[in-house]
Amino acid sequence: MFAVRSRRVVTPDGIRPASIHIRNGRIERIGAYDDGGVDYGELAILPGIVDSHVHVNEPGRTEWEGFATATRAAAAGGVTTIIDMPLNSIPPTTSVDALQQKVRAMTGQLRVDTGLWGGAVPGNASELLPMLDEGALGFKCFLVDSGVPEFGNLDAKGLEEALAILAESQAPLLVHAELAGPIDAARAKLTGASSSYRRYVASRPHEAEDEAIQLVYDTAKRTDGHAHIVHLSSAHGLELLRRASAEFVSLTAETTPHYLWFDAESIPDGHPEYKCAPPIRDAANREQLWRGIEEDLLLAIVSDHSPCTPQLKKLDDGDVENAWGGISSLQFSLPIVWTAASRRGMTLLDIARLMSAGPAILAGIDHHKGALEPGRDADFIIFDDTAPLHVEPGMVEHRHKVTPYAGEQLIGVVRETYVRGQNVWKDGEHVGPNIGEWVRR
Repeated sequence: MFAVRSRRVVTPDGIRPASIHIRNGRIERIGAYDDGGVDYGELAILPGIVDSHVHVNEPGRTEWEGFATATRAAAAGGVTTIIDMPLNSIPPTTSVDALQQKVRAMTGQLRVDTGLWGGAVPGNASELLPMLDEGALGFKCFLVDSGVPEFGNLDAKGLEEALAILAESQAPLLVHAELAGPIDAARAKLTGASSSYRRYVASRPHEAEDEAIQLVYDTAKRTDGHAHIVHLSSAHGLELLRRASAEFVSLTAETTPHYLWFDAESIPDGHPEYKCAPPIRDAANREQLWRGIEEDLLLAIVSDHSPCTPQLKKLDDGDVENAWGGISSLQFSLPIVWTAASRRGMTLLDIARLMSAGPAILAGIDHHKGALEPGRDADFIIFDDTAPLHVEPGMVEHRHKVTPYAGEQLIGVVRETYVRGQNVWKDGEHVGPNIGEWVRR
C-alpha cells in the first residue's frame, strides 16, 4: 500500500486537499491531506484521461501507428486508458475472430490500458452480440464511405438493425454521422484548387452532418438503442441533443480538441495536416460548440487520433483534397483542451468530467475507470496546470511526427502518469515495463 497527496485533488465531489491511498492497483480510500503520502503540493492530481476514440491501426496498417507507439503517446499525455477504433486495421474488428486477432496484436505492447470497439458493417449483424460476449465495449459504424474498402457503411436499414440488436444490452453504437447526398451535391459545385482548405470545407457541408444526426435521432427513438455521435463538428447538431435530453432519447455525442481549438478561417491552404472528416468549421461554429459544452450537452471530449504515413498525408504537395483525413493529437489532448477551457473560466473539475468520466461512461467501464473514487483503478496523473508547453515535433511520441499542433503554445504539463498504481511516465521519460491490460466489457 502507498499514498499520494496534494492540495488539489480532483474528485467527483470537487477539488480539495486530500490523500489517495492505493492497494493492489486500486484506490482503497480518499483521506485527509494530513493522512500522509508522497506530497505533490500544489500540483493537481487528476483522474487519468480516458480517450475513447483512438485509431491504432494494428494489425495490418501498423506503419500508420501501432499499439506500442500509440500507448507511449497516451502515457506521455496523461491518458491512462484508450479505446481503439475498429477500422483501418486489417482485418477490421468486425467479427469475433478479428477481435481475437486484435488482442493478440496488442499483447505485450501496451503502456496503458486498452479497450476495443467492434465495427458494425453491412452483413455482420449476427456478430454483434457474440463480440460483446468476447469483450468488445460497443460498436462503431459509418453512414458514409469510411475511406477504407474493408469497412463498409450502413444505410438507414442497417443502422436500425444494429441499434435494435444492441438495445437490450445498451451497448453503444458509435456513429460517424455524415450522409452522402449533401456531400455529392456540394462536390458538384466545387471551385478552386485541391490545395484549398476552403474548397475542402465546402465539400463536406454541415447539412451532411445535420441530416445524419436527424436520422440517428429518429432511429434511436424508435429502437430504444443507445446511439452516440462521434466527433461532432456541426454546432447545428446541438439542438437535437437538447431534444434527446428532454424526450429521454438515448442519444449522446462527443467532440474533439481540433474542433474546439482551430477555426477554418485561420487554416492555411496547402496544409493537409489539418484535414479531418467532418472538417474543422468556422470560428462562430467553434464558439457554439463551447456553449454546448457549458450547457452540458456533450458527454465527452476525445482525441479522434487518426494518423497515417506522411506520404498519405500529401505533405509534400499540399494536396488537401486527396490527403488522408485525420488529425494526430493523442499526446496533447489534455493541454489543448485545458488551455482553451481555462480561458473560458472552466476548471479542472470540468476537464475530469469531460475527458475522464464521460468517455468511461460511454464505454461502460466507469465502475473502475474515469474518477478518483474508492474501488476504482488507481489511474491518475500529476498535472502542472500553469506550466507552459510549446509543442515541437521532437517531443511527439506518435509513430509519425505530424500534427497541426506543432508550434502551438499551450498550458499544462503532465509530470507523472500512473496506471493501476504503477508509474509509467515521469518528468518526460517512460518508466518501467509495459503494464497495460485489455479492458473488456
